Amino acid sequence: MGVKERRERERTQVREKILDAALDVFATDGIEGVTMRALADAIEYSPPVIYAHFRDKDAIIRELCHRQLRELAKRFSTFATLDPLERLRRIGYNYADFAIEHPSHFRFMFLTTHAMAELDEAERNNPELHAYAFLEQTVKDALAAGAFRPEYTDAAELAQICWAAAHGVVALQNIKAGDSWVAWRDARTTARRLIDATLNGLVKPEAVKRLERAPARTTRVRRSAR
Repeated sequence: MGVKERRERERTQVREKILDAALDVFATDGIEGVTMRALADAIEYSPPVIYAHFRDKDAIIRELCHRQLRELAKRFSTFATLDPLERLRRIGYNYADFAIEHPSHFRFMFLTTHAMAELDEAERNNPELHAYAFLEQTVKDALAAGAFRPEYTDAAELAQICWAAAHGVVALQNIKAGDSWVAWRDARTTARRLIDATLNGLVKPEAVKRLERAPARTTRVRRSAR
């Protein structure tokens, strides 16, 4: 490996370390109260090192958002060719798995107040790059197949219902799992039950039977939680 390639690799490694550390800081301390200097102190890099990679805090937030949305889209792409109803179920399962396996990532993306990064229209509507675009396209495919009950015709509404079903349990446990006044059950099992119950309520009876016959398996990529 030449000097140029080695330097580029080292630069990429430093950039990823900054992003990983910033994610933990933002998830723990929130967005508003963290300055670039405070971030530098927390991750033990000098401010000039951080500024060499990112113009400001907003640039870090944008890149973190892009990275997480791409990661979810990558997970979803493993079942892109399945029946749309089975796809919807696996989207929910994988979203819950992501929340459980990467609690700080999930907390930053979906439980912390910040402006989501603005994407250009091509990326925002590309199911291969944007997890929500994958969800919306799957809902549209299920609508086109006539899978939903007749009272459900709005693709945007259906996408939000499905997202909320996957989000609810894991979000509660992410924030409140330490509270002893609730006898919490296993988050993954409960999330799956809620996702299945929601889909069963949305789709036609004959589609429910098809969904119940489909194997409820997911391919989970195990990584250490951050």
